[in-house]
Amino acid sequence: MTNFFTLLMAPLLLGLFMFSTAVTGQLGLPYDVASKLHNDSQSINSTASDWGHIVHEYAAAVLYPNSTNDIATLLQFANNGSTTFRIAARGQGHSARGQAMAKDGIVINMTTLNNMGSRIVVSQSGEYADVGGEQLWIDVLRATVDQGLSPVSWTDYLYLSVGGTLSNAGISGQAFRYGPQITNVYELDVVTGKGDVITCSSKQTSELFYSALGGLGQVSIITRARIALQPAPNRAIWIRLFYSDFSAFSKDQELLIASKGKQGSIGFDYVEGFVLMPQGPVDLSFYPVADQPRIAALLEQYGILYTIEIAKYYDDKAAKTISKVVKILLKQFSYIPGFIFQQDVSYIDFLNRVHTAEEFLRTLGLWEIAHPWLNLFVPKSRIADFDSGVFKGILLKQKVPAGLVIVYPMNRNKWDDKMTAVVPEEDVFYVVALLHSSGLEQWQLFDEVNAQILQFCNDTGIEIKQYLPHYEKQQDWIDHFGSKWQTFQEMKVKYDPNKILAPGQRVFDDL
Repeated sequence: MTNFFTLLMAPLLLGLFMFSTAVTGQLGLPYDVASKLHNDSQSINSTASDWGHIVHEYAAAVLYPNSTNDIATLLQFANNGSTTFRIAARGQGHSARGQAMAKDGIVINMTTLNNMGSRIVVSQSGEYADVGGEQLWIDVLRATVDQGLSPVSWTDYLYLSVGGTLSNAGISGQAFRYGPQITNVYELDVVTGKGDVITCSSKQTSELFYSALGGLGQVSIITRARIALQPAPNRAIWIRLFYSDFSAFSKDQELLIASKGKQGSIGFDYVEGFVLMPQGPVDLSFYPVADQPRIAALLEQYGILYTIEIAKYYDDKAAKTISKVVKILLKQFSYIPGFIFQQDVSYIDFLNRVHTAEEFLRTLGLWEIAHPWLNLFVPKSRIADFDSGVFKGILLKQKVPAGLVIVYPMNRNKWDDKMTAVVPEEDVFYVVALLHSSGLEQWQLFDEVNAQILQFCNDTGIEIKQYLPHYEKQQDWIDHFGSKWQTFQEMKVKYDPNKILAPGQRVFDDL
């Protein structure tokens, strides 16, 4: 079926389409863009859900662009046509609460920008790579490592789009040293809510640059990012250490990320951590089969365990000395004797570790399920209270199937406060990721637990910030952004005055 785009009636916001070149021309949308709009059931259904499998909203059509100009033309039309409609950019649809949806509007399938040819170009100097916003981080990794180079900051899961993670922050265990992904970007190409194609950086149209990075897609769609590179290592020593005491666990994590001290710049390159609870599910696949029973016995003995996960990268030159270096670095930590486990893996395999788990979960039918996640930034001064009140007081006490619980600290000075993303005010804060999974009909039970956790933080004065936030009320968004709200609102008015972009975030719905 040939896809020509037009509005049949304004109240339906593009809900019905007439396939006529004459009408398309009258409305001003060029045929070459109109022909890339699809409203068949397969296209519509492909954007009606996301990773969360909680929100289901149907767009009127999906744009499959072949160029940045296609996106700009659609946005210009949305601003200047007789009826304004909403537009959302969708990369991999890995949001949890419908953030990349556009009910009765247009969803842009960013993946078809791959049709433009090579969209990962490493500079001759090796200092950066120009990468399309639709590209997956796993492909960026492979393309750069092929040239002996690598970005420095990652997400745990690499099958995410570059534009998607940069619209949030992009965090993983390297962020304590290098900052989130958004602080490792030199330049962007974006299409604003008005349909303007603009190149921006910290020195050129800087207000747009900072608004786009961590800006939840509210002012622009990222179509290209210039990402910092450094020489790539070949391998990684991947280690897990067990703790029964939260104070020792957090003390050692904070030592690991300290910018000064014994480790300095020769310390570990990656720091994360986990909370293990007997109600599970408890994944012991990392550990030797022979050791899994004694780990399970340790968990039964203490009722709750904490695991520090660290990695030390190395190249061929360091192969002979890496074991000695790691042994020296580990001497200062207070883990349970005998409960240290490590693997020696390739650099790519380490960074792509979550994909291995994904493949296994897919075979069990446990990947495409509901994910009522809650991601928080918790100030260092209150993380012990969070442990006693949430990990032990809610999750453990109520025997909530904990799923994967990730806990690790970051340094605030590695974040650029000019960017839109918000974090707690303290110099060190913790990432707490409660990665619940449930059947498609049971996610509300986990949402009730999430509500308890948020209420506990509110009642006890723990000044958390949500990462990948989801709010229903305008005041909650204002509170979330705090002192950045006014500037963020001004940028929205300047670059997306008709509030067309990213309606699924619901940031400016009440204004």
